Amino acid sequence: MRILLDTNIIIHREASTVIRESIGVLFHWLDRLHSAKCIHPLSIVEIQKHRDRKVVETFNAKLKNYVELKTEAPESTEIERIRLTDKDDNDKTDTLLVKEVFEKRVDYLITEDRGVHRKAKALGVAERVFTIDDFLEKVTAENPELANYRVLSVKKEHFGHISLSDPFFASFKNDYLGFADWFNRKADEIAYICKSETGKLLAFLYLKVEDEREPYADIFPQFRPKKRLKIGTFKVAMNGYKLGERFLKIIFDNALRAGVSEIYVTLFNKDSDQERLTALLLDWGFRHSGFKRTASGEEFVLIRDFFPRADPADSKTTFPFMSRRQRKFVVPIWPDYHTELLPDSILRTESPEDFVENKPNRNAIRKVYISRSIYRDLKPGDIIIFYRTASGGSGHYTSVLTTIGIVESVTIRISNEQAFIDLCRKRSVFSDDELKKYWNWKASRPFVVKFLYAYSLPKRPNLAKLRETKIIAEAPRGFEEITDAAFTKLLEISNADHRLVVD
Repeated sequence: MRILLDTNIIIHREASTVIRESIGVLFHWLDRLHSAKCIHPLSIVEIQKHRDRKVVETFNAKLKNYVELKTEAPESTEIERIRLTDKDDNDKTDTLLVKEVFEKRVDYLITEDRGVHRKAKALGVAERVFTIDDFLEKVTAENPELANYRVLSVKKEHFGHISLSDPFFASFKNDYLGFADWFNRKADEIAYICKSETGKLLAFLYLKVEDEREPYADIFPQFRPKKRLKIGTFKVAMNGYKLGERFLKIIFDNALRAGVSEIYVTLFNKDSDQERLTALLLDWGFRHSGFKRTASGEEFVLIRDFFPRADPADSKTTFPFMSRRQRKFVVPIWPDYHTELLPDSILRTESPEDFVENKPNRNAIRKVYISRSIYRDLKPGDIIIFYRTASGGSGHYTSVLTTIGIVESVTIRISNEQAFIDLCRKRSVFSDDELKKYWNWKASRPFVVKFLYAYSLPKRPNLAKLRETKIIAEAPRGFEEITDAAFTKLLEISNADHRLVVD
């Protein structure tokens, strides 16, 4: 593979001190896959101007490790249209980078620049432009035999059982005065953590519910009294397993369980890892609110309104809430793929040990469902309810409704097999070989539904119960719409949390 690297990734790689551990993981994978690490001529010019001369000297010494693009991709009408939005030299450089992907002179581009990703989407090449985390997700999914982290699972743990000497906490110790003392005072409190099979800490999350009496004298503008969920400490090591989304789901689940009106977090803007975390939170509906003064410096404040409301056009920003006004569909999913795609909806007859979250599609909130249903007219915001088909015996009693999702987008016209694989690979349960078989299985081509994994039903009604309550008459064969009354009845008999569905 020829992979073009953005300038900042190379600068971080060649810095004299380790700024981002994830850069090392990325280069480790590029070497293991024997990928050509391409660099644009303009990136070389930018690096030569860098203020840290050690970076420049190190880069010059290692320039032979990179493949310099000797020529520039030709112009096109599409690129000229993108150029109209360029405001400065940085924007122009971004356009030059994405142009190389658009003209297929490189296979992929890896960049953390959100502007480049917007341009890639506008040009229709978003599936070939990756963040570091997305690229790691891709290669670990495609090369499981090369992955270092075989077993990943999220669990609750007391602070007192977590080693503060783990290198994972180095950035917290550097950024926050008295972090060790704070950590030790929390010895009997609970955090969510994730470790690799070697015991390496990969993610850490501490949450605190605050009531209306909580003082906020150090936050400006000052918060009004509300019940809030504070994200006290949150860090996810970049590893390609979508742990960020997995932990976001935990945050939203806790917010719903506690009945809060708002979620907030305070962060320093000191390094790229925190910028990445900020970008993730902004994608899911957080917004900048103000700042907090601390002994360690000034942090910025992000808040997420958790008042029940739904935005069908951008369901991430109001997740996990969904609109009652949207259409509702029941859709079948085979047992072999059910818990692989929807791990929180595991049945009592399945073993949790068989479904540890060591694949990207299991951890992600945003998922992919592939269908050949005759009905294809789904819209963003539509509600889909997954029907796990029979695993043996009479489907009358073993087929059950388990999970509610929210449609993000539907792609019906897919040009070829590779475009289909690119569209599905990161968030489906299928391997590349399985996707190829699925694409070529019948003359009619499949379509792809991207959805948000919103809620697992506490009680799973089987087909017998669904018929008895007139929710559905027969087992669904594709996307089958149900009435509002049937959906309301489903929420009732499954003991679902009615707060999730808003008018």
